[in-house]
Amino acid sequence: MIQTLAVANYRSLRRLVVPLRELNLITGTNGSGKSNVYRALRLLAETAQGGLIASLAREGGLPSTLWAGPESFGRSVKRGEHPVEGTVRKEAISLRLGFTESEFGYAIDLGLPNPSLPSAFSLDPMIKRECIWNGPFFRPGSVLVDRRGPALRMRNDQGTWTEVPVTLPSYDSMMTRFADPQQAPEMLVLREKIRSWRFYDHFRTDTDAPARVPQLGTHTPVLSHDGADLAAALQTIREIGDTVALDAAVADAFPGAAITIRNVDGRFEVEMRQYGLLRGLKGAELSDGTLRYLLWIAALLTPRPPSLLVLNEPETSLHPDLLPALARLIAQASQKTQVLVVSHSSPLIEAFGRLPGGNAIRLIKELGETRVDGLRQLDEPPWHWPPR
Repeated sequence: MIQTLAVANYRSLRRLVVPLRELNLITGTNGSGKSNVYRALRLLAETAQGGLIASLAREGGLPSTLWAGPESFGRSVKRGEHPVEGTVRKEAISLRLGFTESEFGYAIDLGLPNPSLPSAFSLDPMIKRECIWNGPFFRPGSVLVDRRGPALRMRNDQGTWTEVPVTLPSYDSMMTRFADPQQAPEMLVLREKIRSWRFYDHFRTDTDAPARVPQLGTHTPVLSHDGADLAAALQTIREIGDTVALDAAVADAFPGAAITIRNVDGRFEVEMRQYGLLRGLKGAELSDGTLRYLLWIAALLTPRPPSLLVLNEPETSLHPDLLPALARLIAQASQKTQVLVVSHSSPLIEAFGRLPGGNAIRLIKELGETRVDGLRQLDEPPWHWPPR
């Protein structure tokens, strides 16, 4: 699992180092930076998919995503005695993302392109450095794979460096350009872990939502991001997953209810039977909250757990009475995968607080900078960024 998440100079995250556990809840008031943490994780995931630069471009490019404040704040500014003013820049412009997990650590450093090299893609950031190391934080002696600009090298079994005969483009992570299971097994392992990360944002539950109508069904161990294959995902859990947990999750939220999957000529449709009704309700008849809760059941009880599961505001469209059951469902999922939840729902936060082992991370914003409430710099996990 990810033990430390580190972000520097991304939007309001001027310098953020966060310890993570198996079950994490990121919360805070509107504008505190919760969405920026979620986006930073999405960017990290894109390094292994080859979409990092394109994702930044959709956000307006590197100039639009960089920290907009000064490099540092003086004590008088923090005390409110003087206004925030610009200073002469001492450090290179950079956006940095990184994390450590149980065995390896990874960091990527993006900067502005060389102005002396004319290009129509002058707004595309350049990858200046990229590293994989062994241990809880970066040390020069623990680096296993090192990328500086276009050059890539790796440490062999004897501890000496071997230059890789490859020229990396400035817009591509080394994760997508080189993965040799013999020369760099740690890169392959880390890349596949990152590729397994799963993100769920906002499921569609409107009247035209795909989850409401019959869909062609095949084995679906992973629910799609839009939830279109809900019925197939639930049936997959029924056949190769945890049927007992599935029935218990439905009964926990809707006492006396049960779900079945209707299969008509290979097209699957959800049907829910509730106490007191003479017939089951099809997907088109379910309320937005009921349908969304079934979507969360399919996502969280997946028979193929990822190494990281990130849920963004899962309380949307759910009645407060359902949130304790959702919290228990999330806690159950965290026994098989690391879970990170982003939410500002007071009932969900309260229910989360009653769960054993939960890691509540409350974000606050001071002078435009996102910080973890109550986490002093000396209490942070050790973290060092690889120099350029």
